[in-house]
Amino acid sequence: MSTLRNKVQLIGNVGNAPEIKNLESGKKVASFSIATNEFYKDSKGEKVQDTQWHNIVAWGKIAEIVENYVGKGKEIAIEGKLTSRSYETDTDGKKYVTEVVASEILLLGSKNGNDTSQ
Repeated sequence: MSTLRNKVQLIGNVGNAPEIKNLESGKKVASFSIATNEFYKDSKGEKVQDTQWHNIVAWGKIAEIVENYVGKGKEIAIEGKLTSRSYETDTDGKKYVTEVVASEILLLGSKNGNDTSQ
């Protein structure tokens, strides 16, 4: 169980086209968000959908896979670790960001599904 200290697994749909950056160091990084949906019944017995958005960051080979095969609407599975960081802005002060740093990605759905990447 010691390896399960910080592990996140998500299955969801990509919200927007991933943002790909090539850093001066030669590393590639991909940033995007995915939506996960949970369904439950409210007190009246009506079905309710709860959507959560998750910020994802992928580095290196995983970023290349994202760049080549992942587009808006694509269903994917992500495994990684949860990270938090903060930074200062000139106008808004300190900002806090929580992200999932992907260590694995699995492309789901059909090749001709709702994927808009080409």
